[in-house]
Amino acid sequence: MARTKQQSRSKGRSGNPAKAAGPQRTKRKATARDWIGGARLRTLTLGVVPVVLGTAVAFVDSGNPGDFGDYLGKDGHLAIALLALAVALFLQIGVNYSNDYSDGVRGTDEFRVGPARLTGAGIARPRTVLTVALTFFGLAALAGIGIVVLTGLWWILIVGAAAIVAAWFYTGGTRPYGYNALGEVFVFVFFGLVAVLGTQYTQIQQVTASGWAAAVAAGFFACAVLMVNNIRDIDEDRLAGKRTLAVVLGRTVARTLYGLFLMLPYVVLLWFVLLYFRTGFTYFSLLLALPALVIGVSSRKPRELITALQLSSFASLGYGVVLGITLAVQP
Repeated sequence: MARTKQQSRSKGRSGNPAKAAGPQRTKRKATARDWIGGARLRTLTLGVVPVVLGTAVAFVDSGNPGDFGDYLGKDGHLAIALLALAVALFLQIGVNYSNDYSDGVRGTDEFRVGPARLTGAGIARPRTVLTVALTFFGLAALAGIGIVVLTGLWWILIVGAAAIVAAWFYTGGTRPYGYNALGEVFVFVFFGLVAVLGTQYTQIQQVTASGWAAAVAAGFFACAVLMVNNIRDIDEDRLAGKRTLAVVLGRTVARTLYGLFLMLPYVVLLWFVLLYFRTGFTYFSLLLALPALVIGVSSRKPRELITALQLSSFASLGYGVVLGITLAVQP
């Protein structure tokens, strides 16, 4: 009799342990607000900052006299920068919807803390979420083709294709590398190195030491945002079998690594301060980064870690915008 009751209680549940124990899905349909939330706007700084920095270092290393406005007006630099921004933002949004879809169909999001995911909460059909993700990947590809048309750098198509493939297999496919502690590698490479250096190269056809410095700084910020997000979800991810770097290292080491990721861009900033004194104003973004650091390394409350994530994202934006402006106004 007890066996029969146990079978009745477990009937229809998923084989995924997290999904089996998770809450019942809501019956409501996704609203416009839910879809906007699915885009995860607070993470879009990871797309904005590399393009701002890439354009700024392209200007200071272009070797052409004149002010920043003159630079943007020459050789289609403004159009290239705007298309690069479109690529970065569309790719970031595509990644976010793709993660929503992939994590949702796997049952990984059942225990997550924060705004409900479209797929995991059952408020949108998985196929619809997937279609939206692929649409944004397609828009990123179209913007990338625009850059190729303007610059004639046809090999950029290979880089763009690699970025889209990497974005999908972050949590998609049968063996997603985001489930095997490689997510930070992805964001460092594509939202740091590729985004900054790609933006610089498509404008001035060269990569410089300042470009590398800016790329490393942007990459570390991207890693910090991802790490604090995964620290927040460490228990849920462990239960669901999602082996993020935070899960593999454990909470204490992950918090330490988050602090390093968040502070290393300010070490890199010394390169720019030595070359361009005004870039020292970028250190004012520590007013956002330091509170994020304190919360991220000390708090165990998921809601507070969400605050740390938001502050980390805004610190990245402040860093990129102030550094970009101070580079653009160099005498």
